[in-house]
Amino acid sequence: MSDAIKMKAEIRTKFGKGASRQARAAGRTPAVIYGHGSEPQHITLPAHEIALVLRHKNAFLDLDIEGKSNLVLVKSASKDPVTQVIEHIDLIVVVMGEKVHVEVPVHVVGEVLSGTIVDVEHKTVKLEAPSHAIPEFVEVHINKPAAGTHFTAADVVLPAGVKMDLAKDELVVSILESKAAHSEELAGE
Repeated sequence: MSDAIKMKAEIRTKFGKGASRQARAAGRTPAVIYGHGSEPQHITLPAHEIALVLRHKNAFLDLDIEGKSNLVLVKSASKDPVTQVIEHIDLIVVVMGEKVHVEVPVHVVGEVLSGTIVDVEHKTVKLEAPSHAIPEFVEVHINKPAAGTHFTAADVVLPAGVKMDLAKDELVVSILESKAAHSEELAGE
């Protein structure tokens, strides 16, 4: 994810539950920007646009606040457990080119042999990446490995300039014999 998503934000002057409900009823999502020693800045964002952006982990935004550009990274978002409406978002100030710590999913790419399954030990991994080049995911490439094969952090494909916060020998993915294959083997004995 290299380009920041541009979005217009409005400064929030009213606070509390009632003000937040009014903002959400008007199609705006309350948010707060933190970081780099500055005072927290209370804003609202267009609800529909931010909901689409939040479908991607580690969204990088370029917010236009009163004509001034603000680069931010989504830190967290809280949703109503029943309605699934986004109630509030926490954002972190980002300086272009600075390294940030994020967590991204691990995708397994390739095929397994018949009778084997993939066991993903780490479904996500923590990375240190340039703020402008946060990958949406990292990959482990497999090519019909035998049961018992292990893939470690050293086997994870990382983009240039990205470091992983895992020891190189940490198990990430293993190939196991499926229960069906194991049952057939026992039945044949």
